[in-house]
Amino acid sequence: MTLTSFGPANLIKRSPETHPLTWRLRDDGEAVWLDEYQAKNGYAAARKAFADMAQDDIVQTVKDAGLKGRGGAGFPTGVKWGLMPKDESINIRYLLCNADEMEPNTWKDRMLMEQLPHLLIEGMLISARALKTYRGYIFLRGEYTTAAKHLNRAVEEAKAAGLLGKNILGSGFDFELFVHTGAGRYICGEETALINSLEGRRANPRSKPPFPAAVGVWGKPTCVNNVETLCNVPAIIADGVDWYKSLAREGSEDMGTKLMGFSGKVKNPGLWELPFGVTGRELFEDYAGGMRDGFKLKAWQPGGAGTGFLLPEHLDAQMYAGGIAKVGTRMGTGLAMAVDDSVNMVSLLRNMEQFFSRESCGFCTPCRDGLPWSVKLLMAIEKGEGQPGDIETLLGLVGFLGPGKTFCAHAPGAVEPLGSAIKYFRPEFEAGIAPVSAAVPPLARPIVVGA
Repeated sequence: MTLTSFGPANLIKRSPETHPLTWRLRDDGEAVWLDEYQAKNGYAAARKAFADMAQDDIVQTVKDAGLKGRGGAGFPTGVKWGLMPKDESINIRYLLCNADEMEPNTWKDRMLMEQLPHLLIEGMLISARALKTYRGYIFLRGEYTTAAKHLNRAVEEAKAAGLLGKNILGSGFDFELFVHTGAGRYICGEETALINSLEGRRANPRSKPPFPAAVGVWGKPTCVNNVETLCNVPAIIADGVDWYKSLAREGSEDMGTKLMGFSGKVKNPGLWELPFGVTGRELFEDYAGGMRDGFKLKAWQPGGAGTGFLLPEHLDAQMYAGGIAKVGTRMGTGLAMAVDDSVNMVSLLRNMEQFFSRESCGFCTPCRDGLPWSVKLLMAIEKGEGQPGDIETLLGLVGFLGPGKTFCAHAPGAVEPLGSAIKYFRPEFEAGIAPVSAAVPPLARPIVVGA
């Protein structure tokens, strides 16, 4: 799979009017550095924000545009910005970019950082101006070595051009930006675990409230946004609220465009910037080209490993948060995975749950004990050694680890695909249950109360 696969040429004609995130991309996949970025109207939005807009007006513009977080949770960005304190006496504030992209089957932020590093820097610069933050950090997944190299070079270019550092654009505003590579934990995608890790602590989520906007990095007000979220900010400032809202398809409650993709045994796996509201079928058939010859679509996930499985008949759902919710799961990161008819769902789920179990911080009991328990049961079922009641126990774990039952959203995301897989493909799980004569006596099996 290539990060520059943007679909059939007759479908993709990127322009500033329709593709605010990707129109500057080079056809050869190389990074766009400062001179080329500025030749393509780069930093014009930052200059507008510094020269013509009050800080509160920037916040209000982003809020009016309806920009939502692109990391998976979908929280309104302008609302989050509005939580930062108004007290001018609090002169130490931080802006964090969550670039710890460790969701399996997700690579959208990587493409932006490797090929358009200045777009992210401009987005953070405008955001810092709006939030009155004097220092920013890009918390980057440690394995993204190319992204780290490109971001560090872009930061140095921006400093040399007076776009970072002291007295930016003669405004009297100072903003320093640092690239911080993480040590490799999926849980750092949760914003407070990210903050703990940045401080040099164990990457455990924090209790909320207080929220980071009040008590964040080193106890100071902090705003955390995803890479793709921040990369939307320059276009909103440059071209306005009405234009940004007009990008989405009719019926979508989410505004603007979204980086969406498809992986698996499809003919054209890749990543595309598309308007919110396109259907899963358009994404799968028109852009990903459908399944490779000899394979059939069995199931698909709409937005990363932490979203529930859907069936082929769900492809007509619109790709936005509410549209995907109508068919029983979440939009997530918007990068879909096709599961072909050769895949055993028990084996696939065992692999997924092993990942989520390993990446748990271990802070709360349901996640720490429940996820390894699900792995043990799935391993037994995969070997044909499952016992009567194991499927019910798995469903009990799905309930016990669901939303509101654990300290953070790690476990609910981990068990969502498990619950949907059992719902749609239960016979495959039942096939792994040993005959009654070979079963372990009931009292030798773990019991889940209420399962």
